[in-house]
Amino acid sequence: MESEDVVAADGHRERIVAAAARLLAEGGPDAVSTRAVSAAAGVQPPAIYRLFGDKEGLLDAVVADGFTAYLTSKTARKPTDDPVEDLRAGWDLHVGLGLANPALYTLMYGRYRPGTPSPAALAAFEVLAAHIRRIAEAGRLRVPEDRAADLVHAAGCGTTLTLIATPEGRRDPELSRTAREAVIAAIATDAPVAPAPGPVAAAVTLRAVLPRTDALTAPERGLMEEWLNRIADPG
Repeated sequence: MESEDVVAADGHRERIVAAAARLLAEGGPDAVSTRAVSAAAGVQPPAIYRLFGDKEGLLDAVVADGFTAYLTSKTARKPTDDPVEDLRAGWDLHVGLGLANPALYTLMYGRYRPGTPSPAALAAFEVLAAHIRRIAEAGRLRVPEDRAADLVHAAGCGTTLTLIATPEGRRDPELSRTAREAVIAAIATDAPVAPAPGPVAAAVTLRAVLPRTDALTAPERGLMEEWLNRIADPG
């Protein structure tokens, strides 16, 4: 009996999320009311509260499912030998997600919830951080990883939200490419740094590959990371 209840709950969840996603795409967040979703999904309103807690929980589930489906469809593209080129592709995919699914994207990045980003936005940031780490490991990152990831995130989100807010016929087709290249120029080099790089670039690179070494004890690795942090970001 318990397993049947679990299956039923999963079935309800899928129908509710699918119904909410349709309403979101058609009418935006205001269209995703408990009454409208329960009617579209063919369930009673208490089922929504039991499975998602409240409307915010339901919207988080819709965003997470939508982003997961999108990300899964795009991860067939295998990483190349050029991590900066892969970052370019990731930027374009990010902007493409926003323009193809403006209501979904705005929920991910446009809701004002200080200190509580959506789970989908956190997952997206982890993907971005992995791109940045590969650039650092290749010796091509100019700035600390955290700053690079934050800069790409801020510029990418700002560009996408600006394009979403602009009527399609008035969008500048070069805006995304120009912003992308400006950010990449600020954080990355065209090729691996020279054999005698400056201390900041060297520290950024060494810090990125430090987890790969087993020559240091845990305390030694922690001390080394602290030193590298101070060199990489003296400010």
